[in-house]
Amino acid sequence: MSIVVSQLYYYPVKSCAGTDLKAAVIGPRGIKYDRQWMVIDEDGYFLTQRQLPRMALIRPEINEAEGILKLNAPDMPEIAVKLNSEGQNLSVTVWDDTCSALYEGNEASHWFTQFLGVETRLVKFASGYVRQVDQNYAKRKEDQVGFADGFPFLLLTEASLAYLNSRLSEALPMNRFRPNIVLSGARAFAEDSWKKIVINGVNFDVVKPCARCVITTVNQQTGVAGTEPLKTFAGFRRADGKVLFGQNLTHANEGKISLGDQVEVVYTDSSLSF
Repeated sequence: MSIVVSQLYYYPVKSCAGTDLKAAVIGPRGIKYDRQWMVIDEDGYFLTQRQLPRMALIRPEINEAEGILKLNAPDMPEIAVKLNSEGQNLSVTVWDDTCSALYEGNEASHWFTQFLGVETRLVKFASGYVRQVDQNYAKRKEDQVGFADGFPFLLLTEASLAYLNSRLSEALPMNRFRPNIVLSGARAFAEDSWKKIVINGVNFDVVKPCARCVITTVNQQTGVAGTEPLKTFAGFRRADGKVLFGQNLTHANEGKISLGDQVEVVYTDSSLSF
């Protein structure tokens, strides 16, 4: 059975709702528009569902024809932000990285503040800024990422989720784990041993297992946090005190990948399996 791309997602605003794609344009920082915007606090530090699970209810939509990012949330008016806006330059922080960003204006910031109940600002990744991937894991000095936590892609397989769900009393959907690329046709956790894969001419390096956090407990339809799957993960998939599920990827070249594309596993290292 062939391994193929079965689902694709991007998340224009970090930690807000994702959008499924039929095809994804791969640029220097990953999927075009993925985590290009971010919500920050008054000190310029990034905010996510870890602190504000209601962020899951905010639905960003890119409309390239109109040149806008639309934002919707329950009981809120729809607003739009121009894709090519050029606001005040700000210094913002994602984990240990300080990045250059552009302020998206008072209207959008007030909108997020009203919905989330805390003072916030909306910023966009500065187009000319390069945020390097952690060089302990990067395969190339030029490997870079936008506002994602650390890597341009997160890969999961349907079989791995099915295995997890077999251990849960209530199955969880894929959106709990916020992947970019989902594959079918692989055995559960086969991705743990992969080191290089190719999809439609785009070369990906599998560089680091993904350590999972409390966001996986947030119901993406209700914005309410529970205990699963972290409670179940406590019994397996642990290493060095962390829960590992899915793989982070970098890429050597740009291109386009689509649903149904076949995946070539170029190199594996079984000694690195979980």
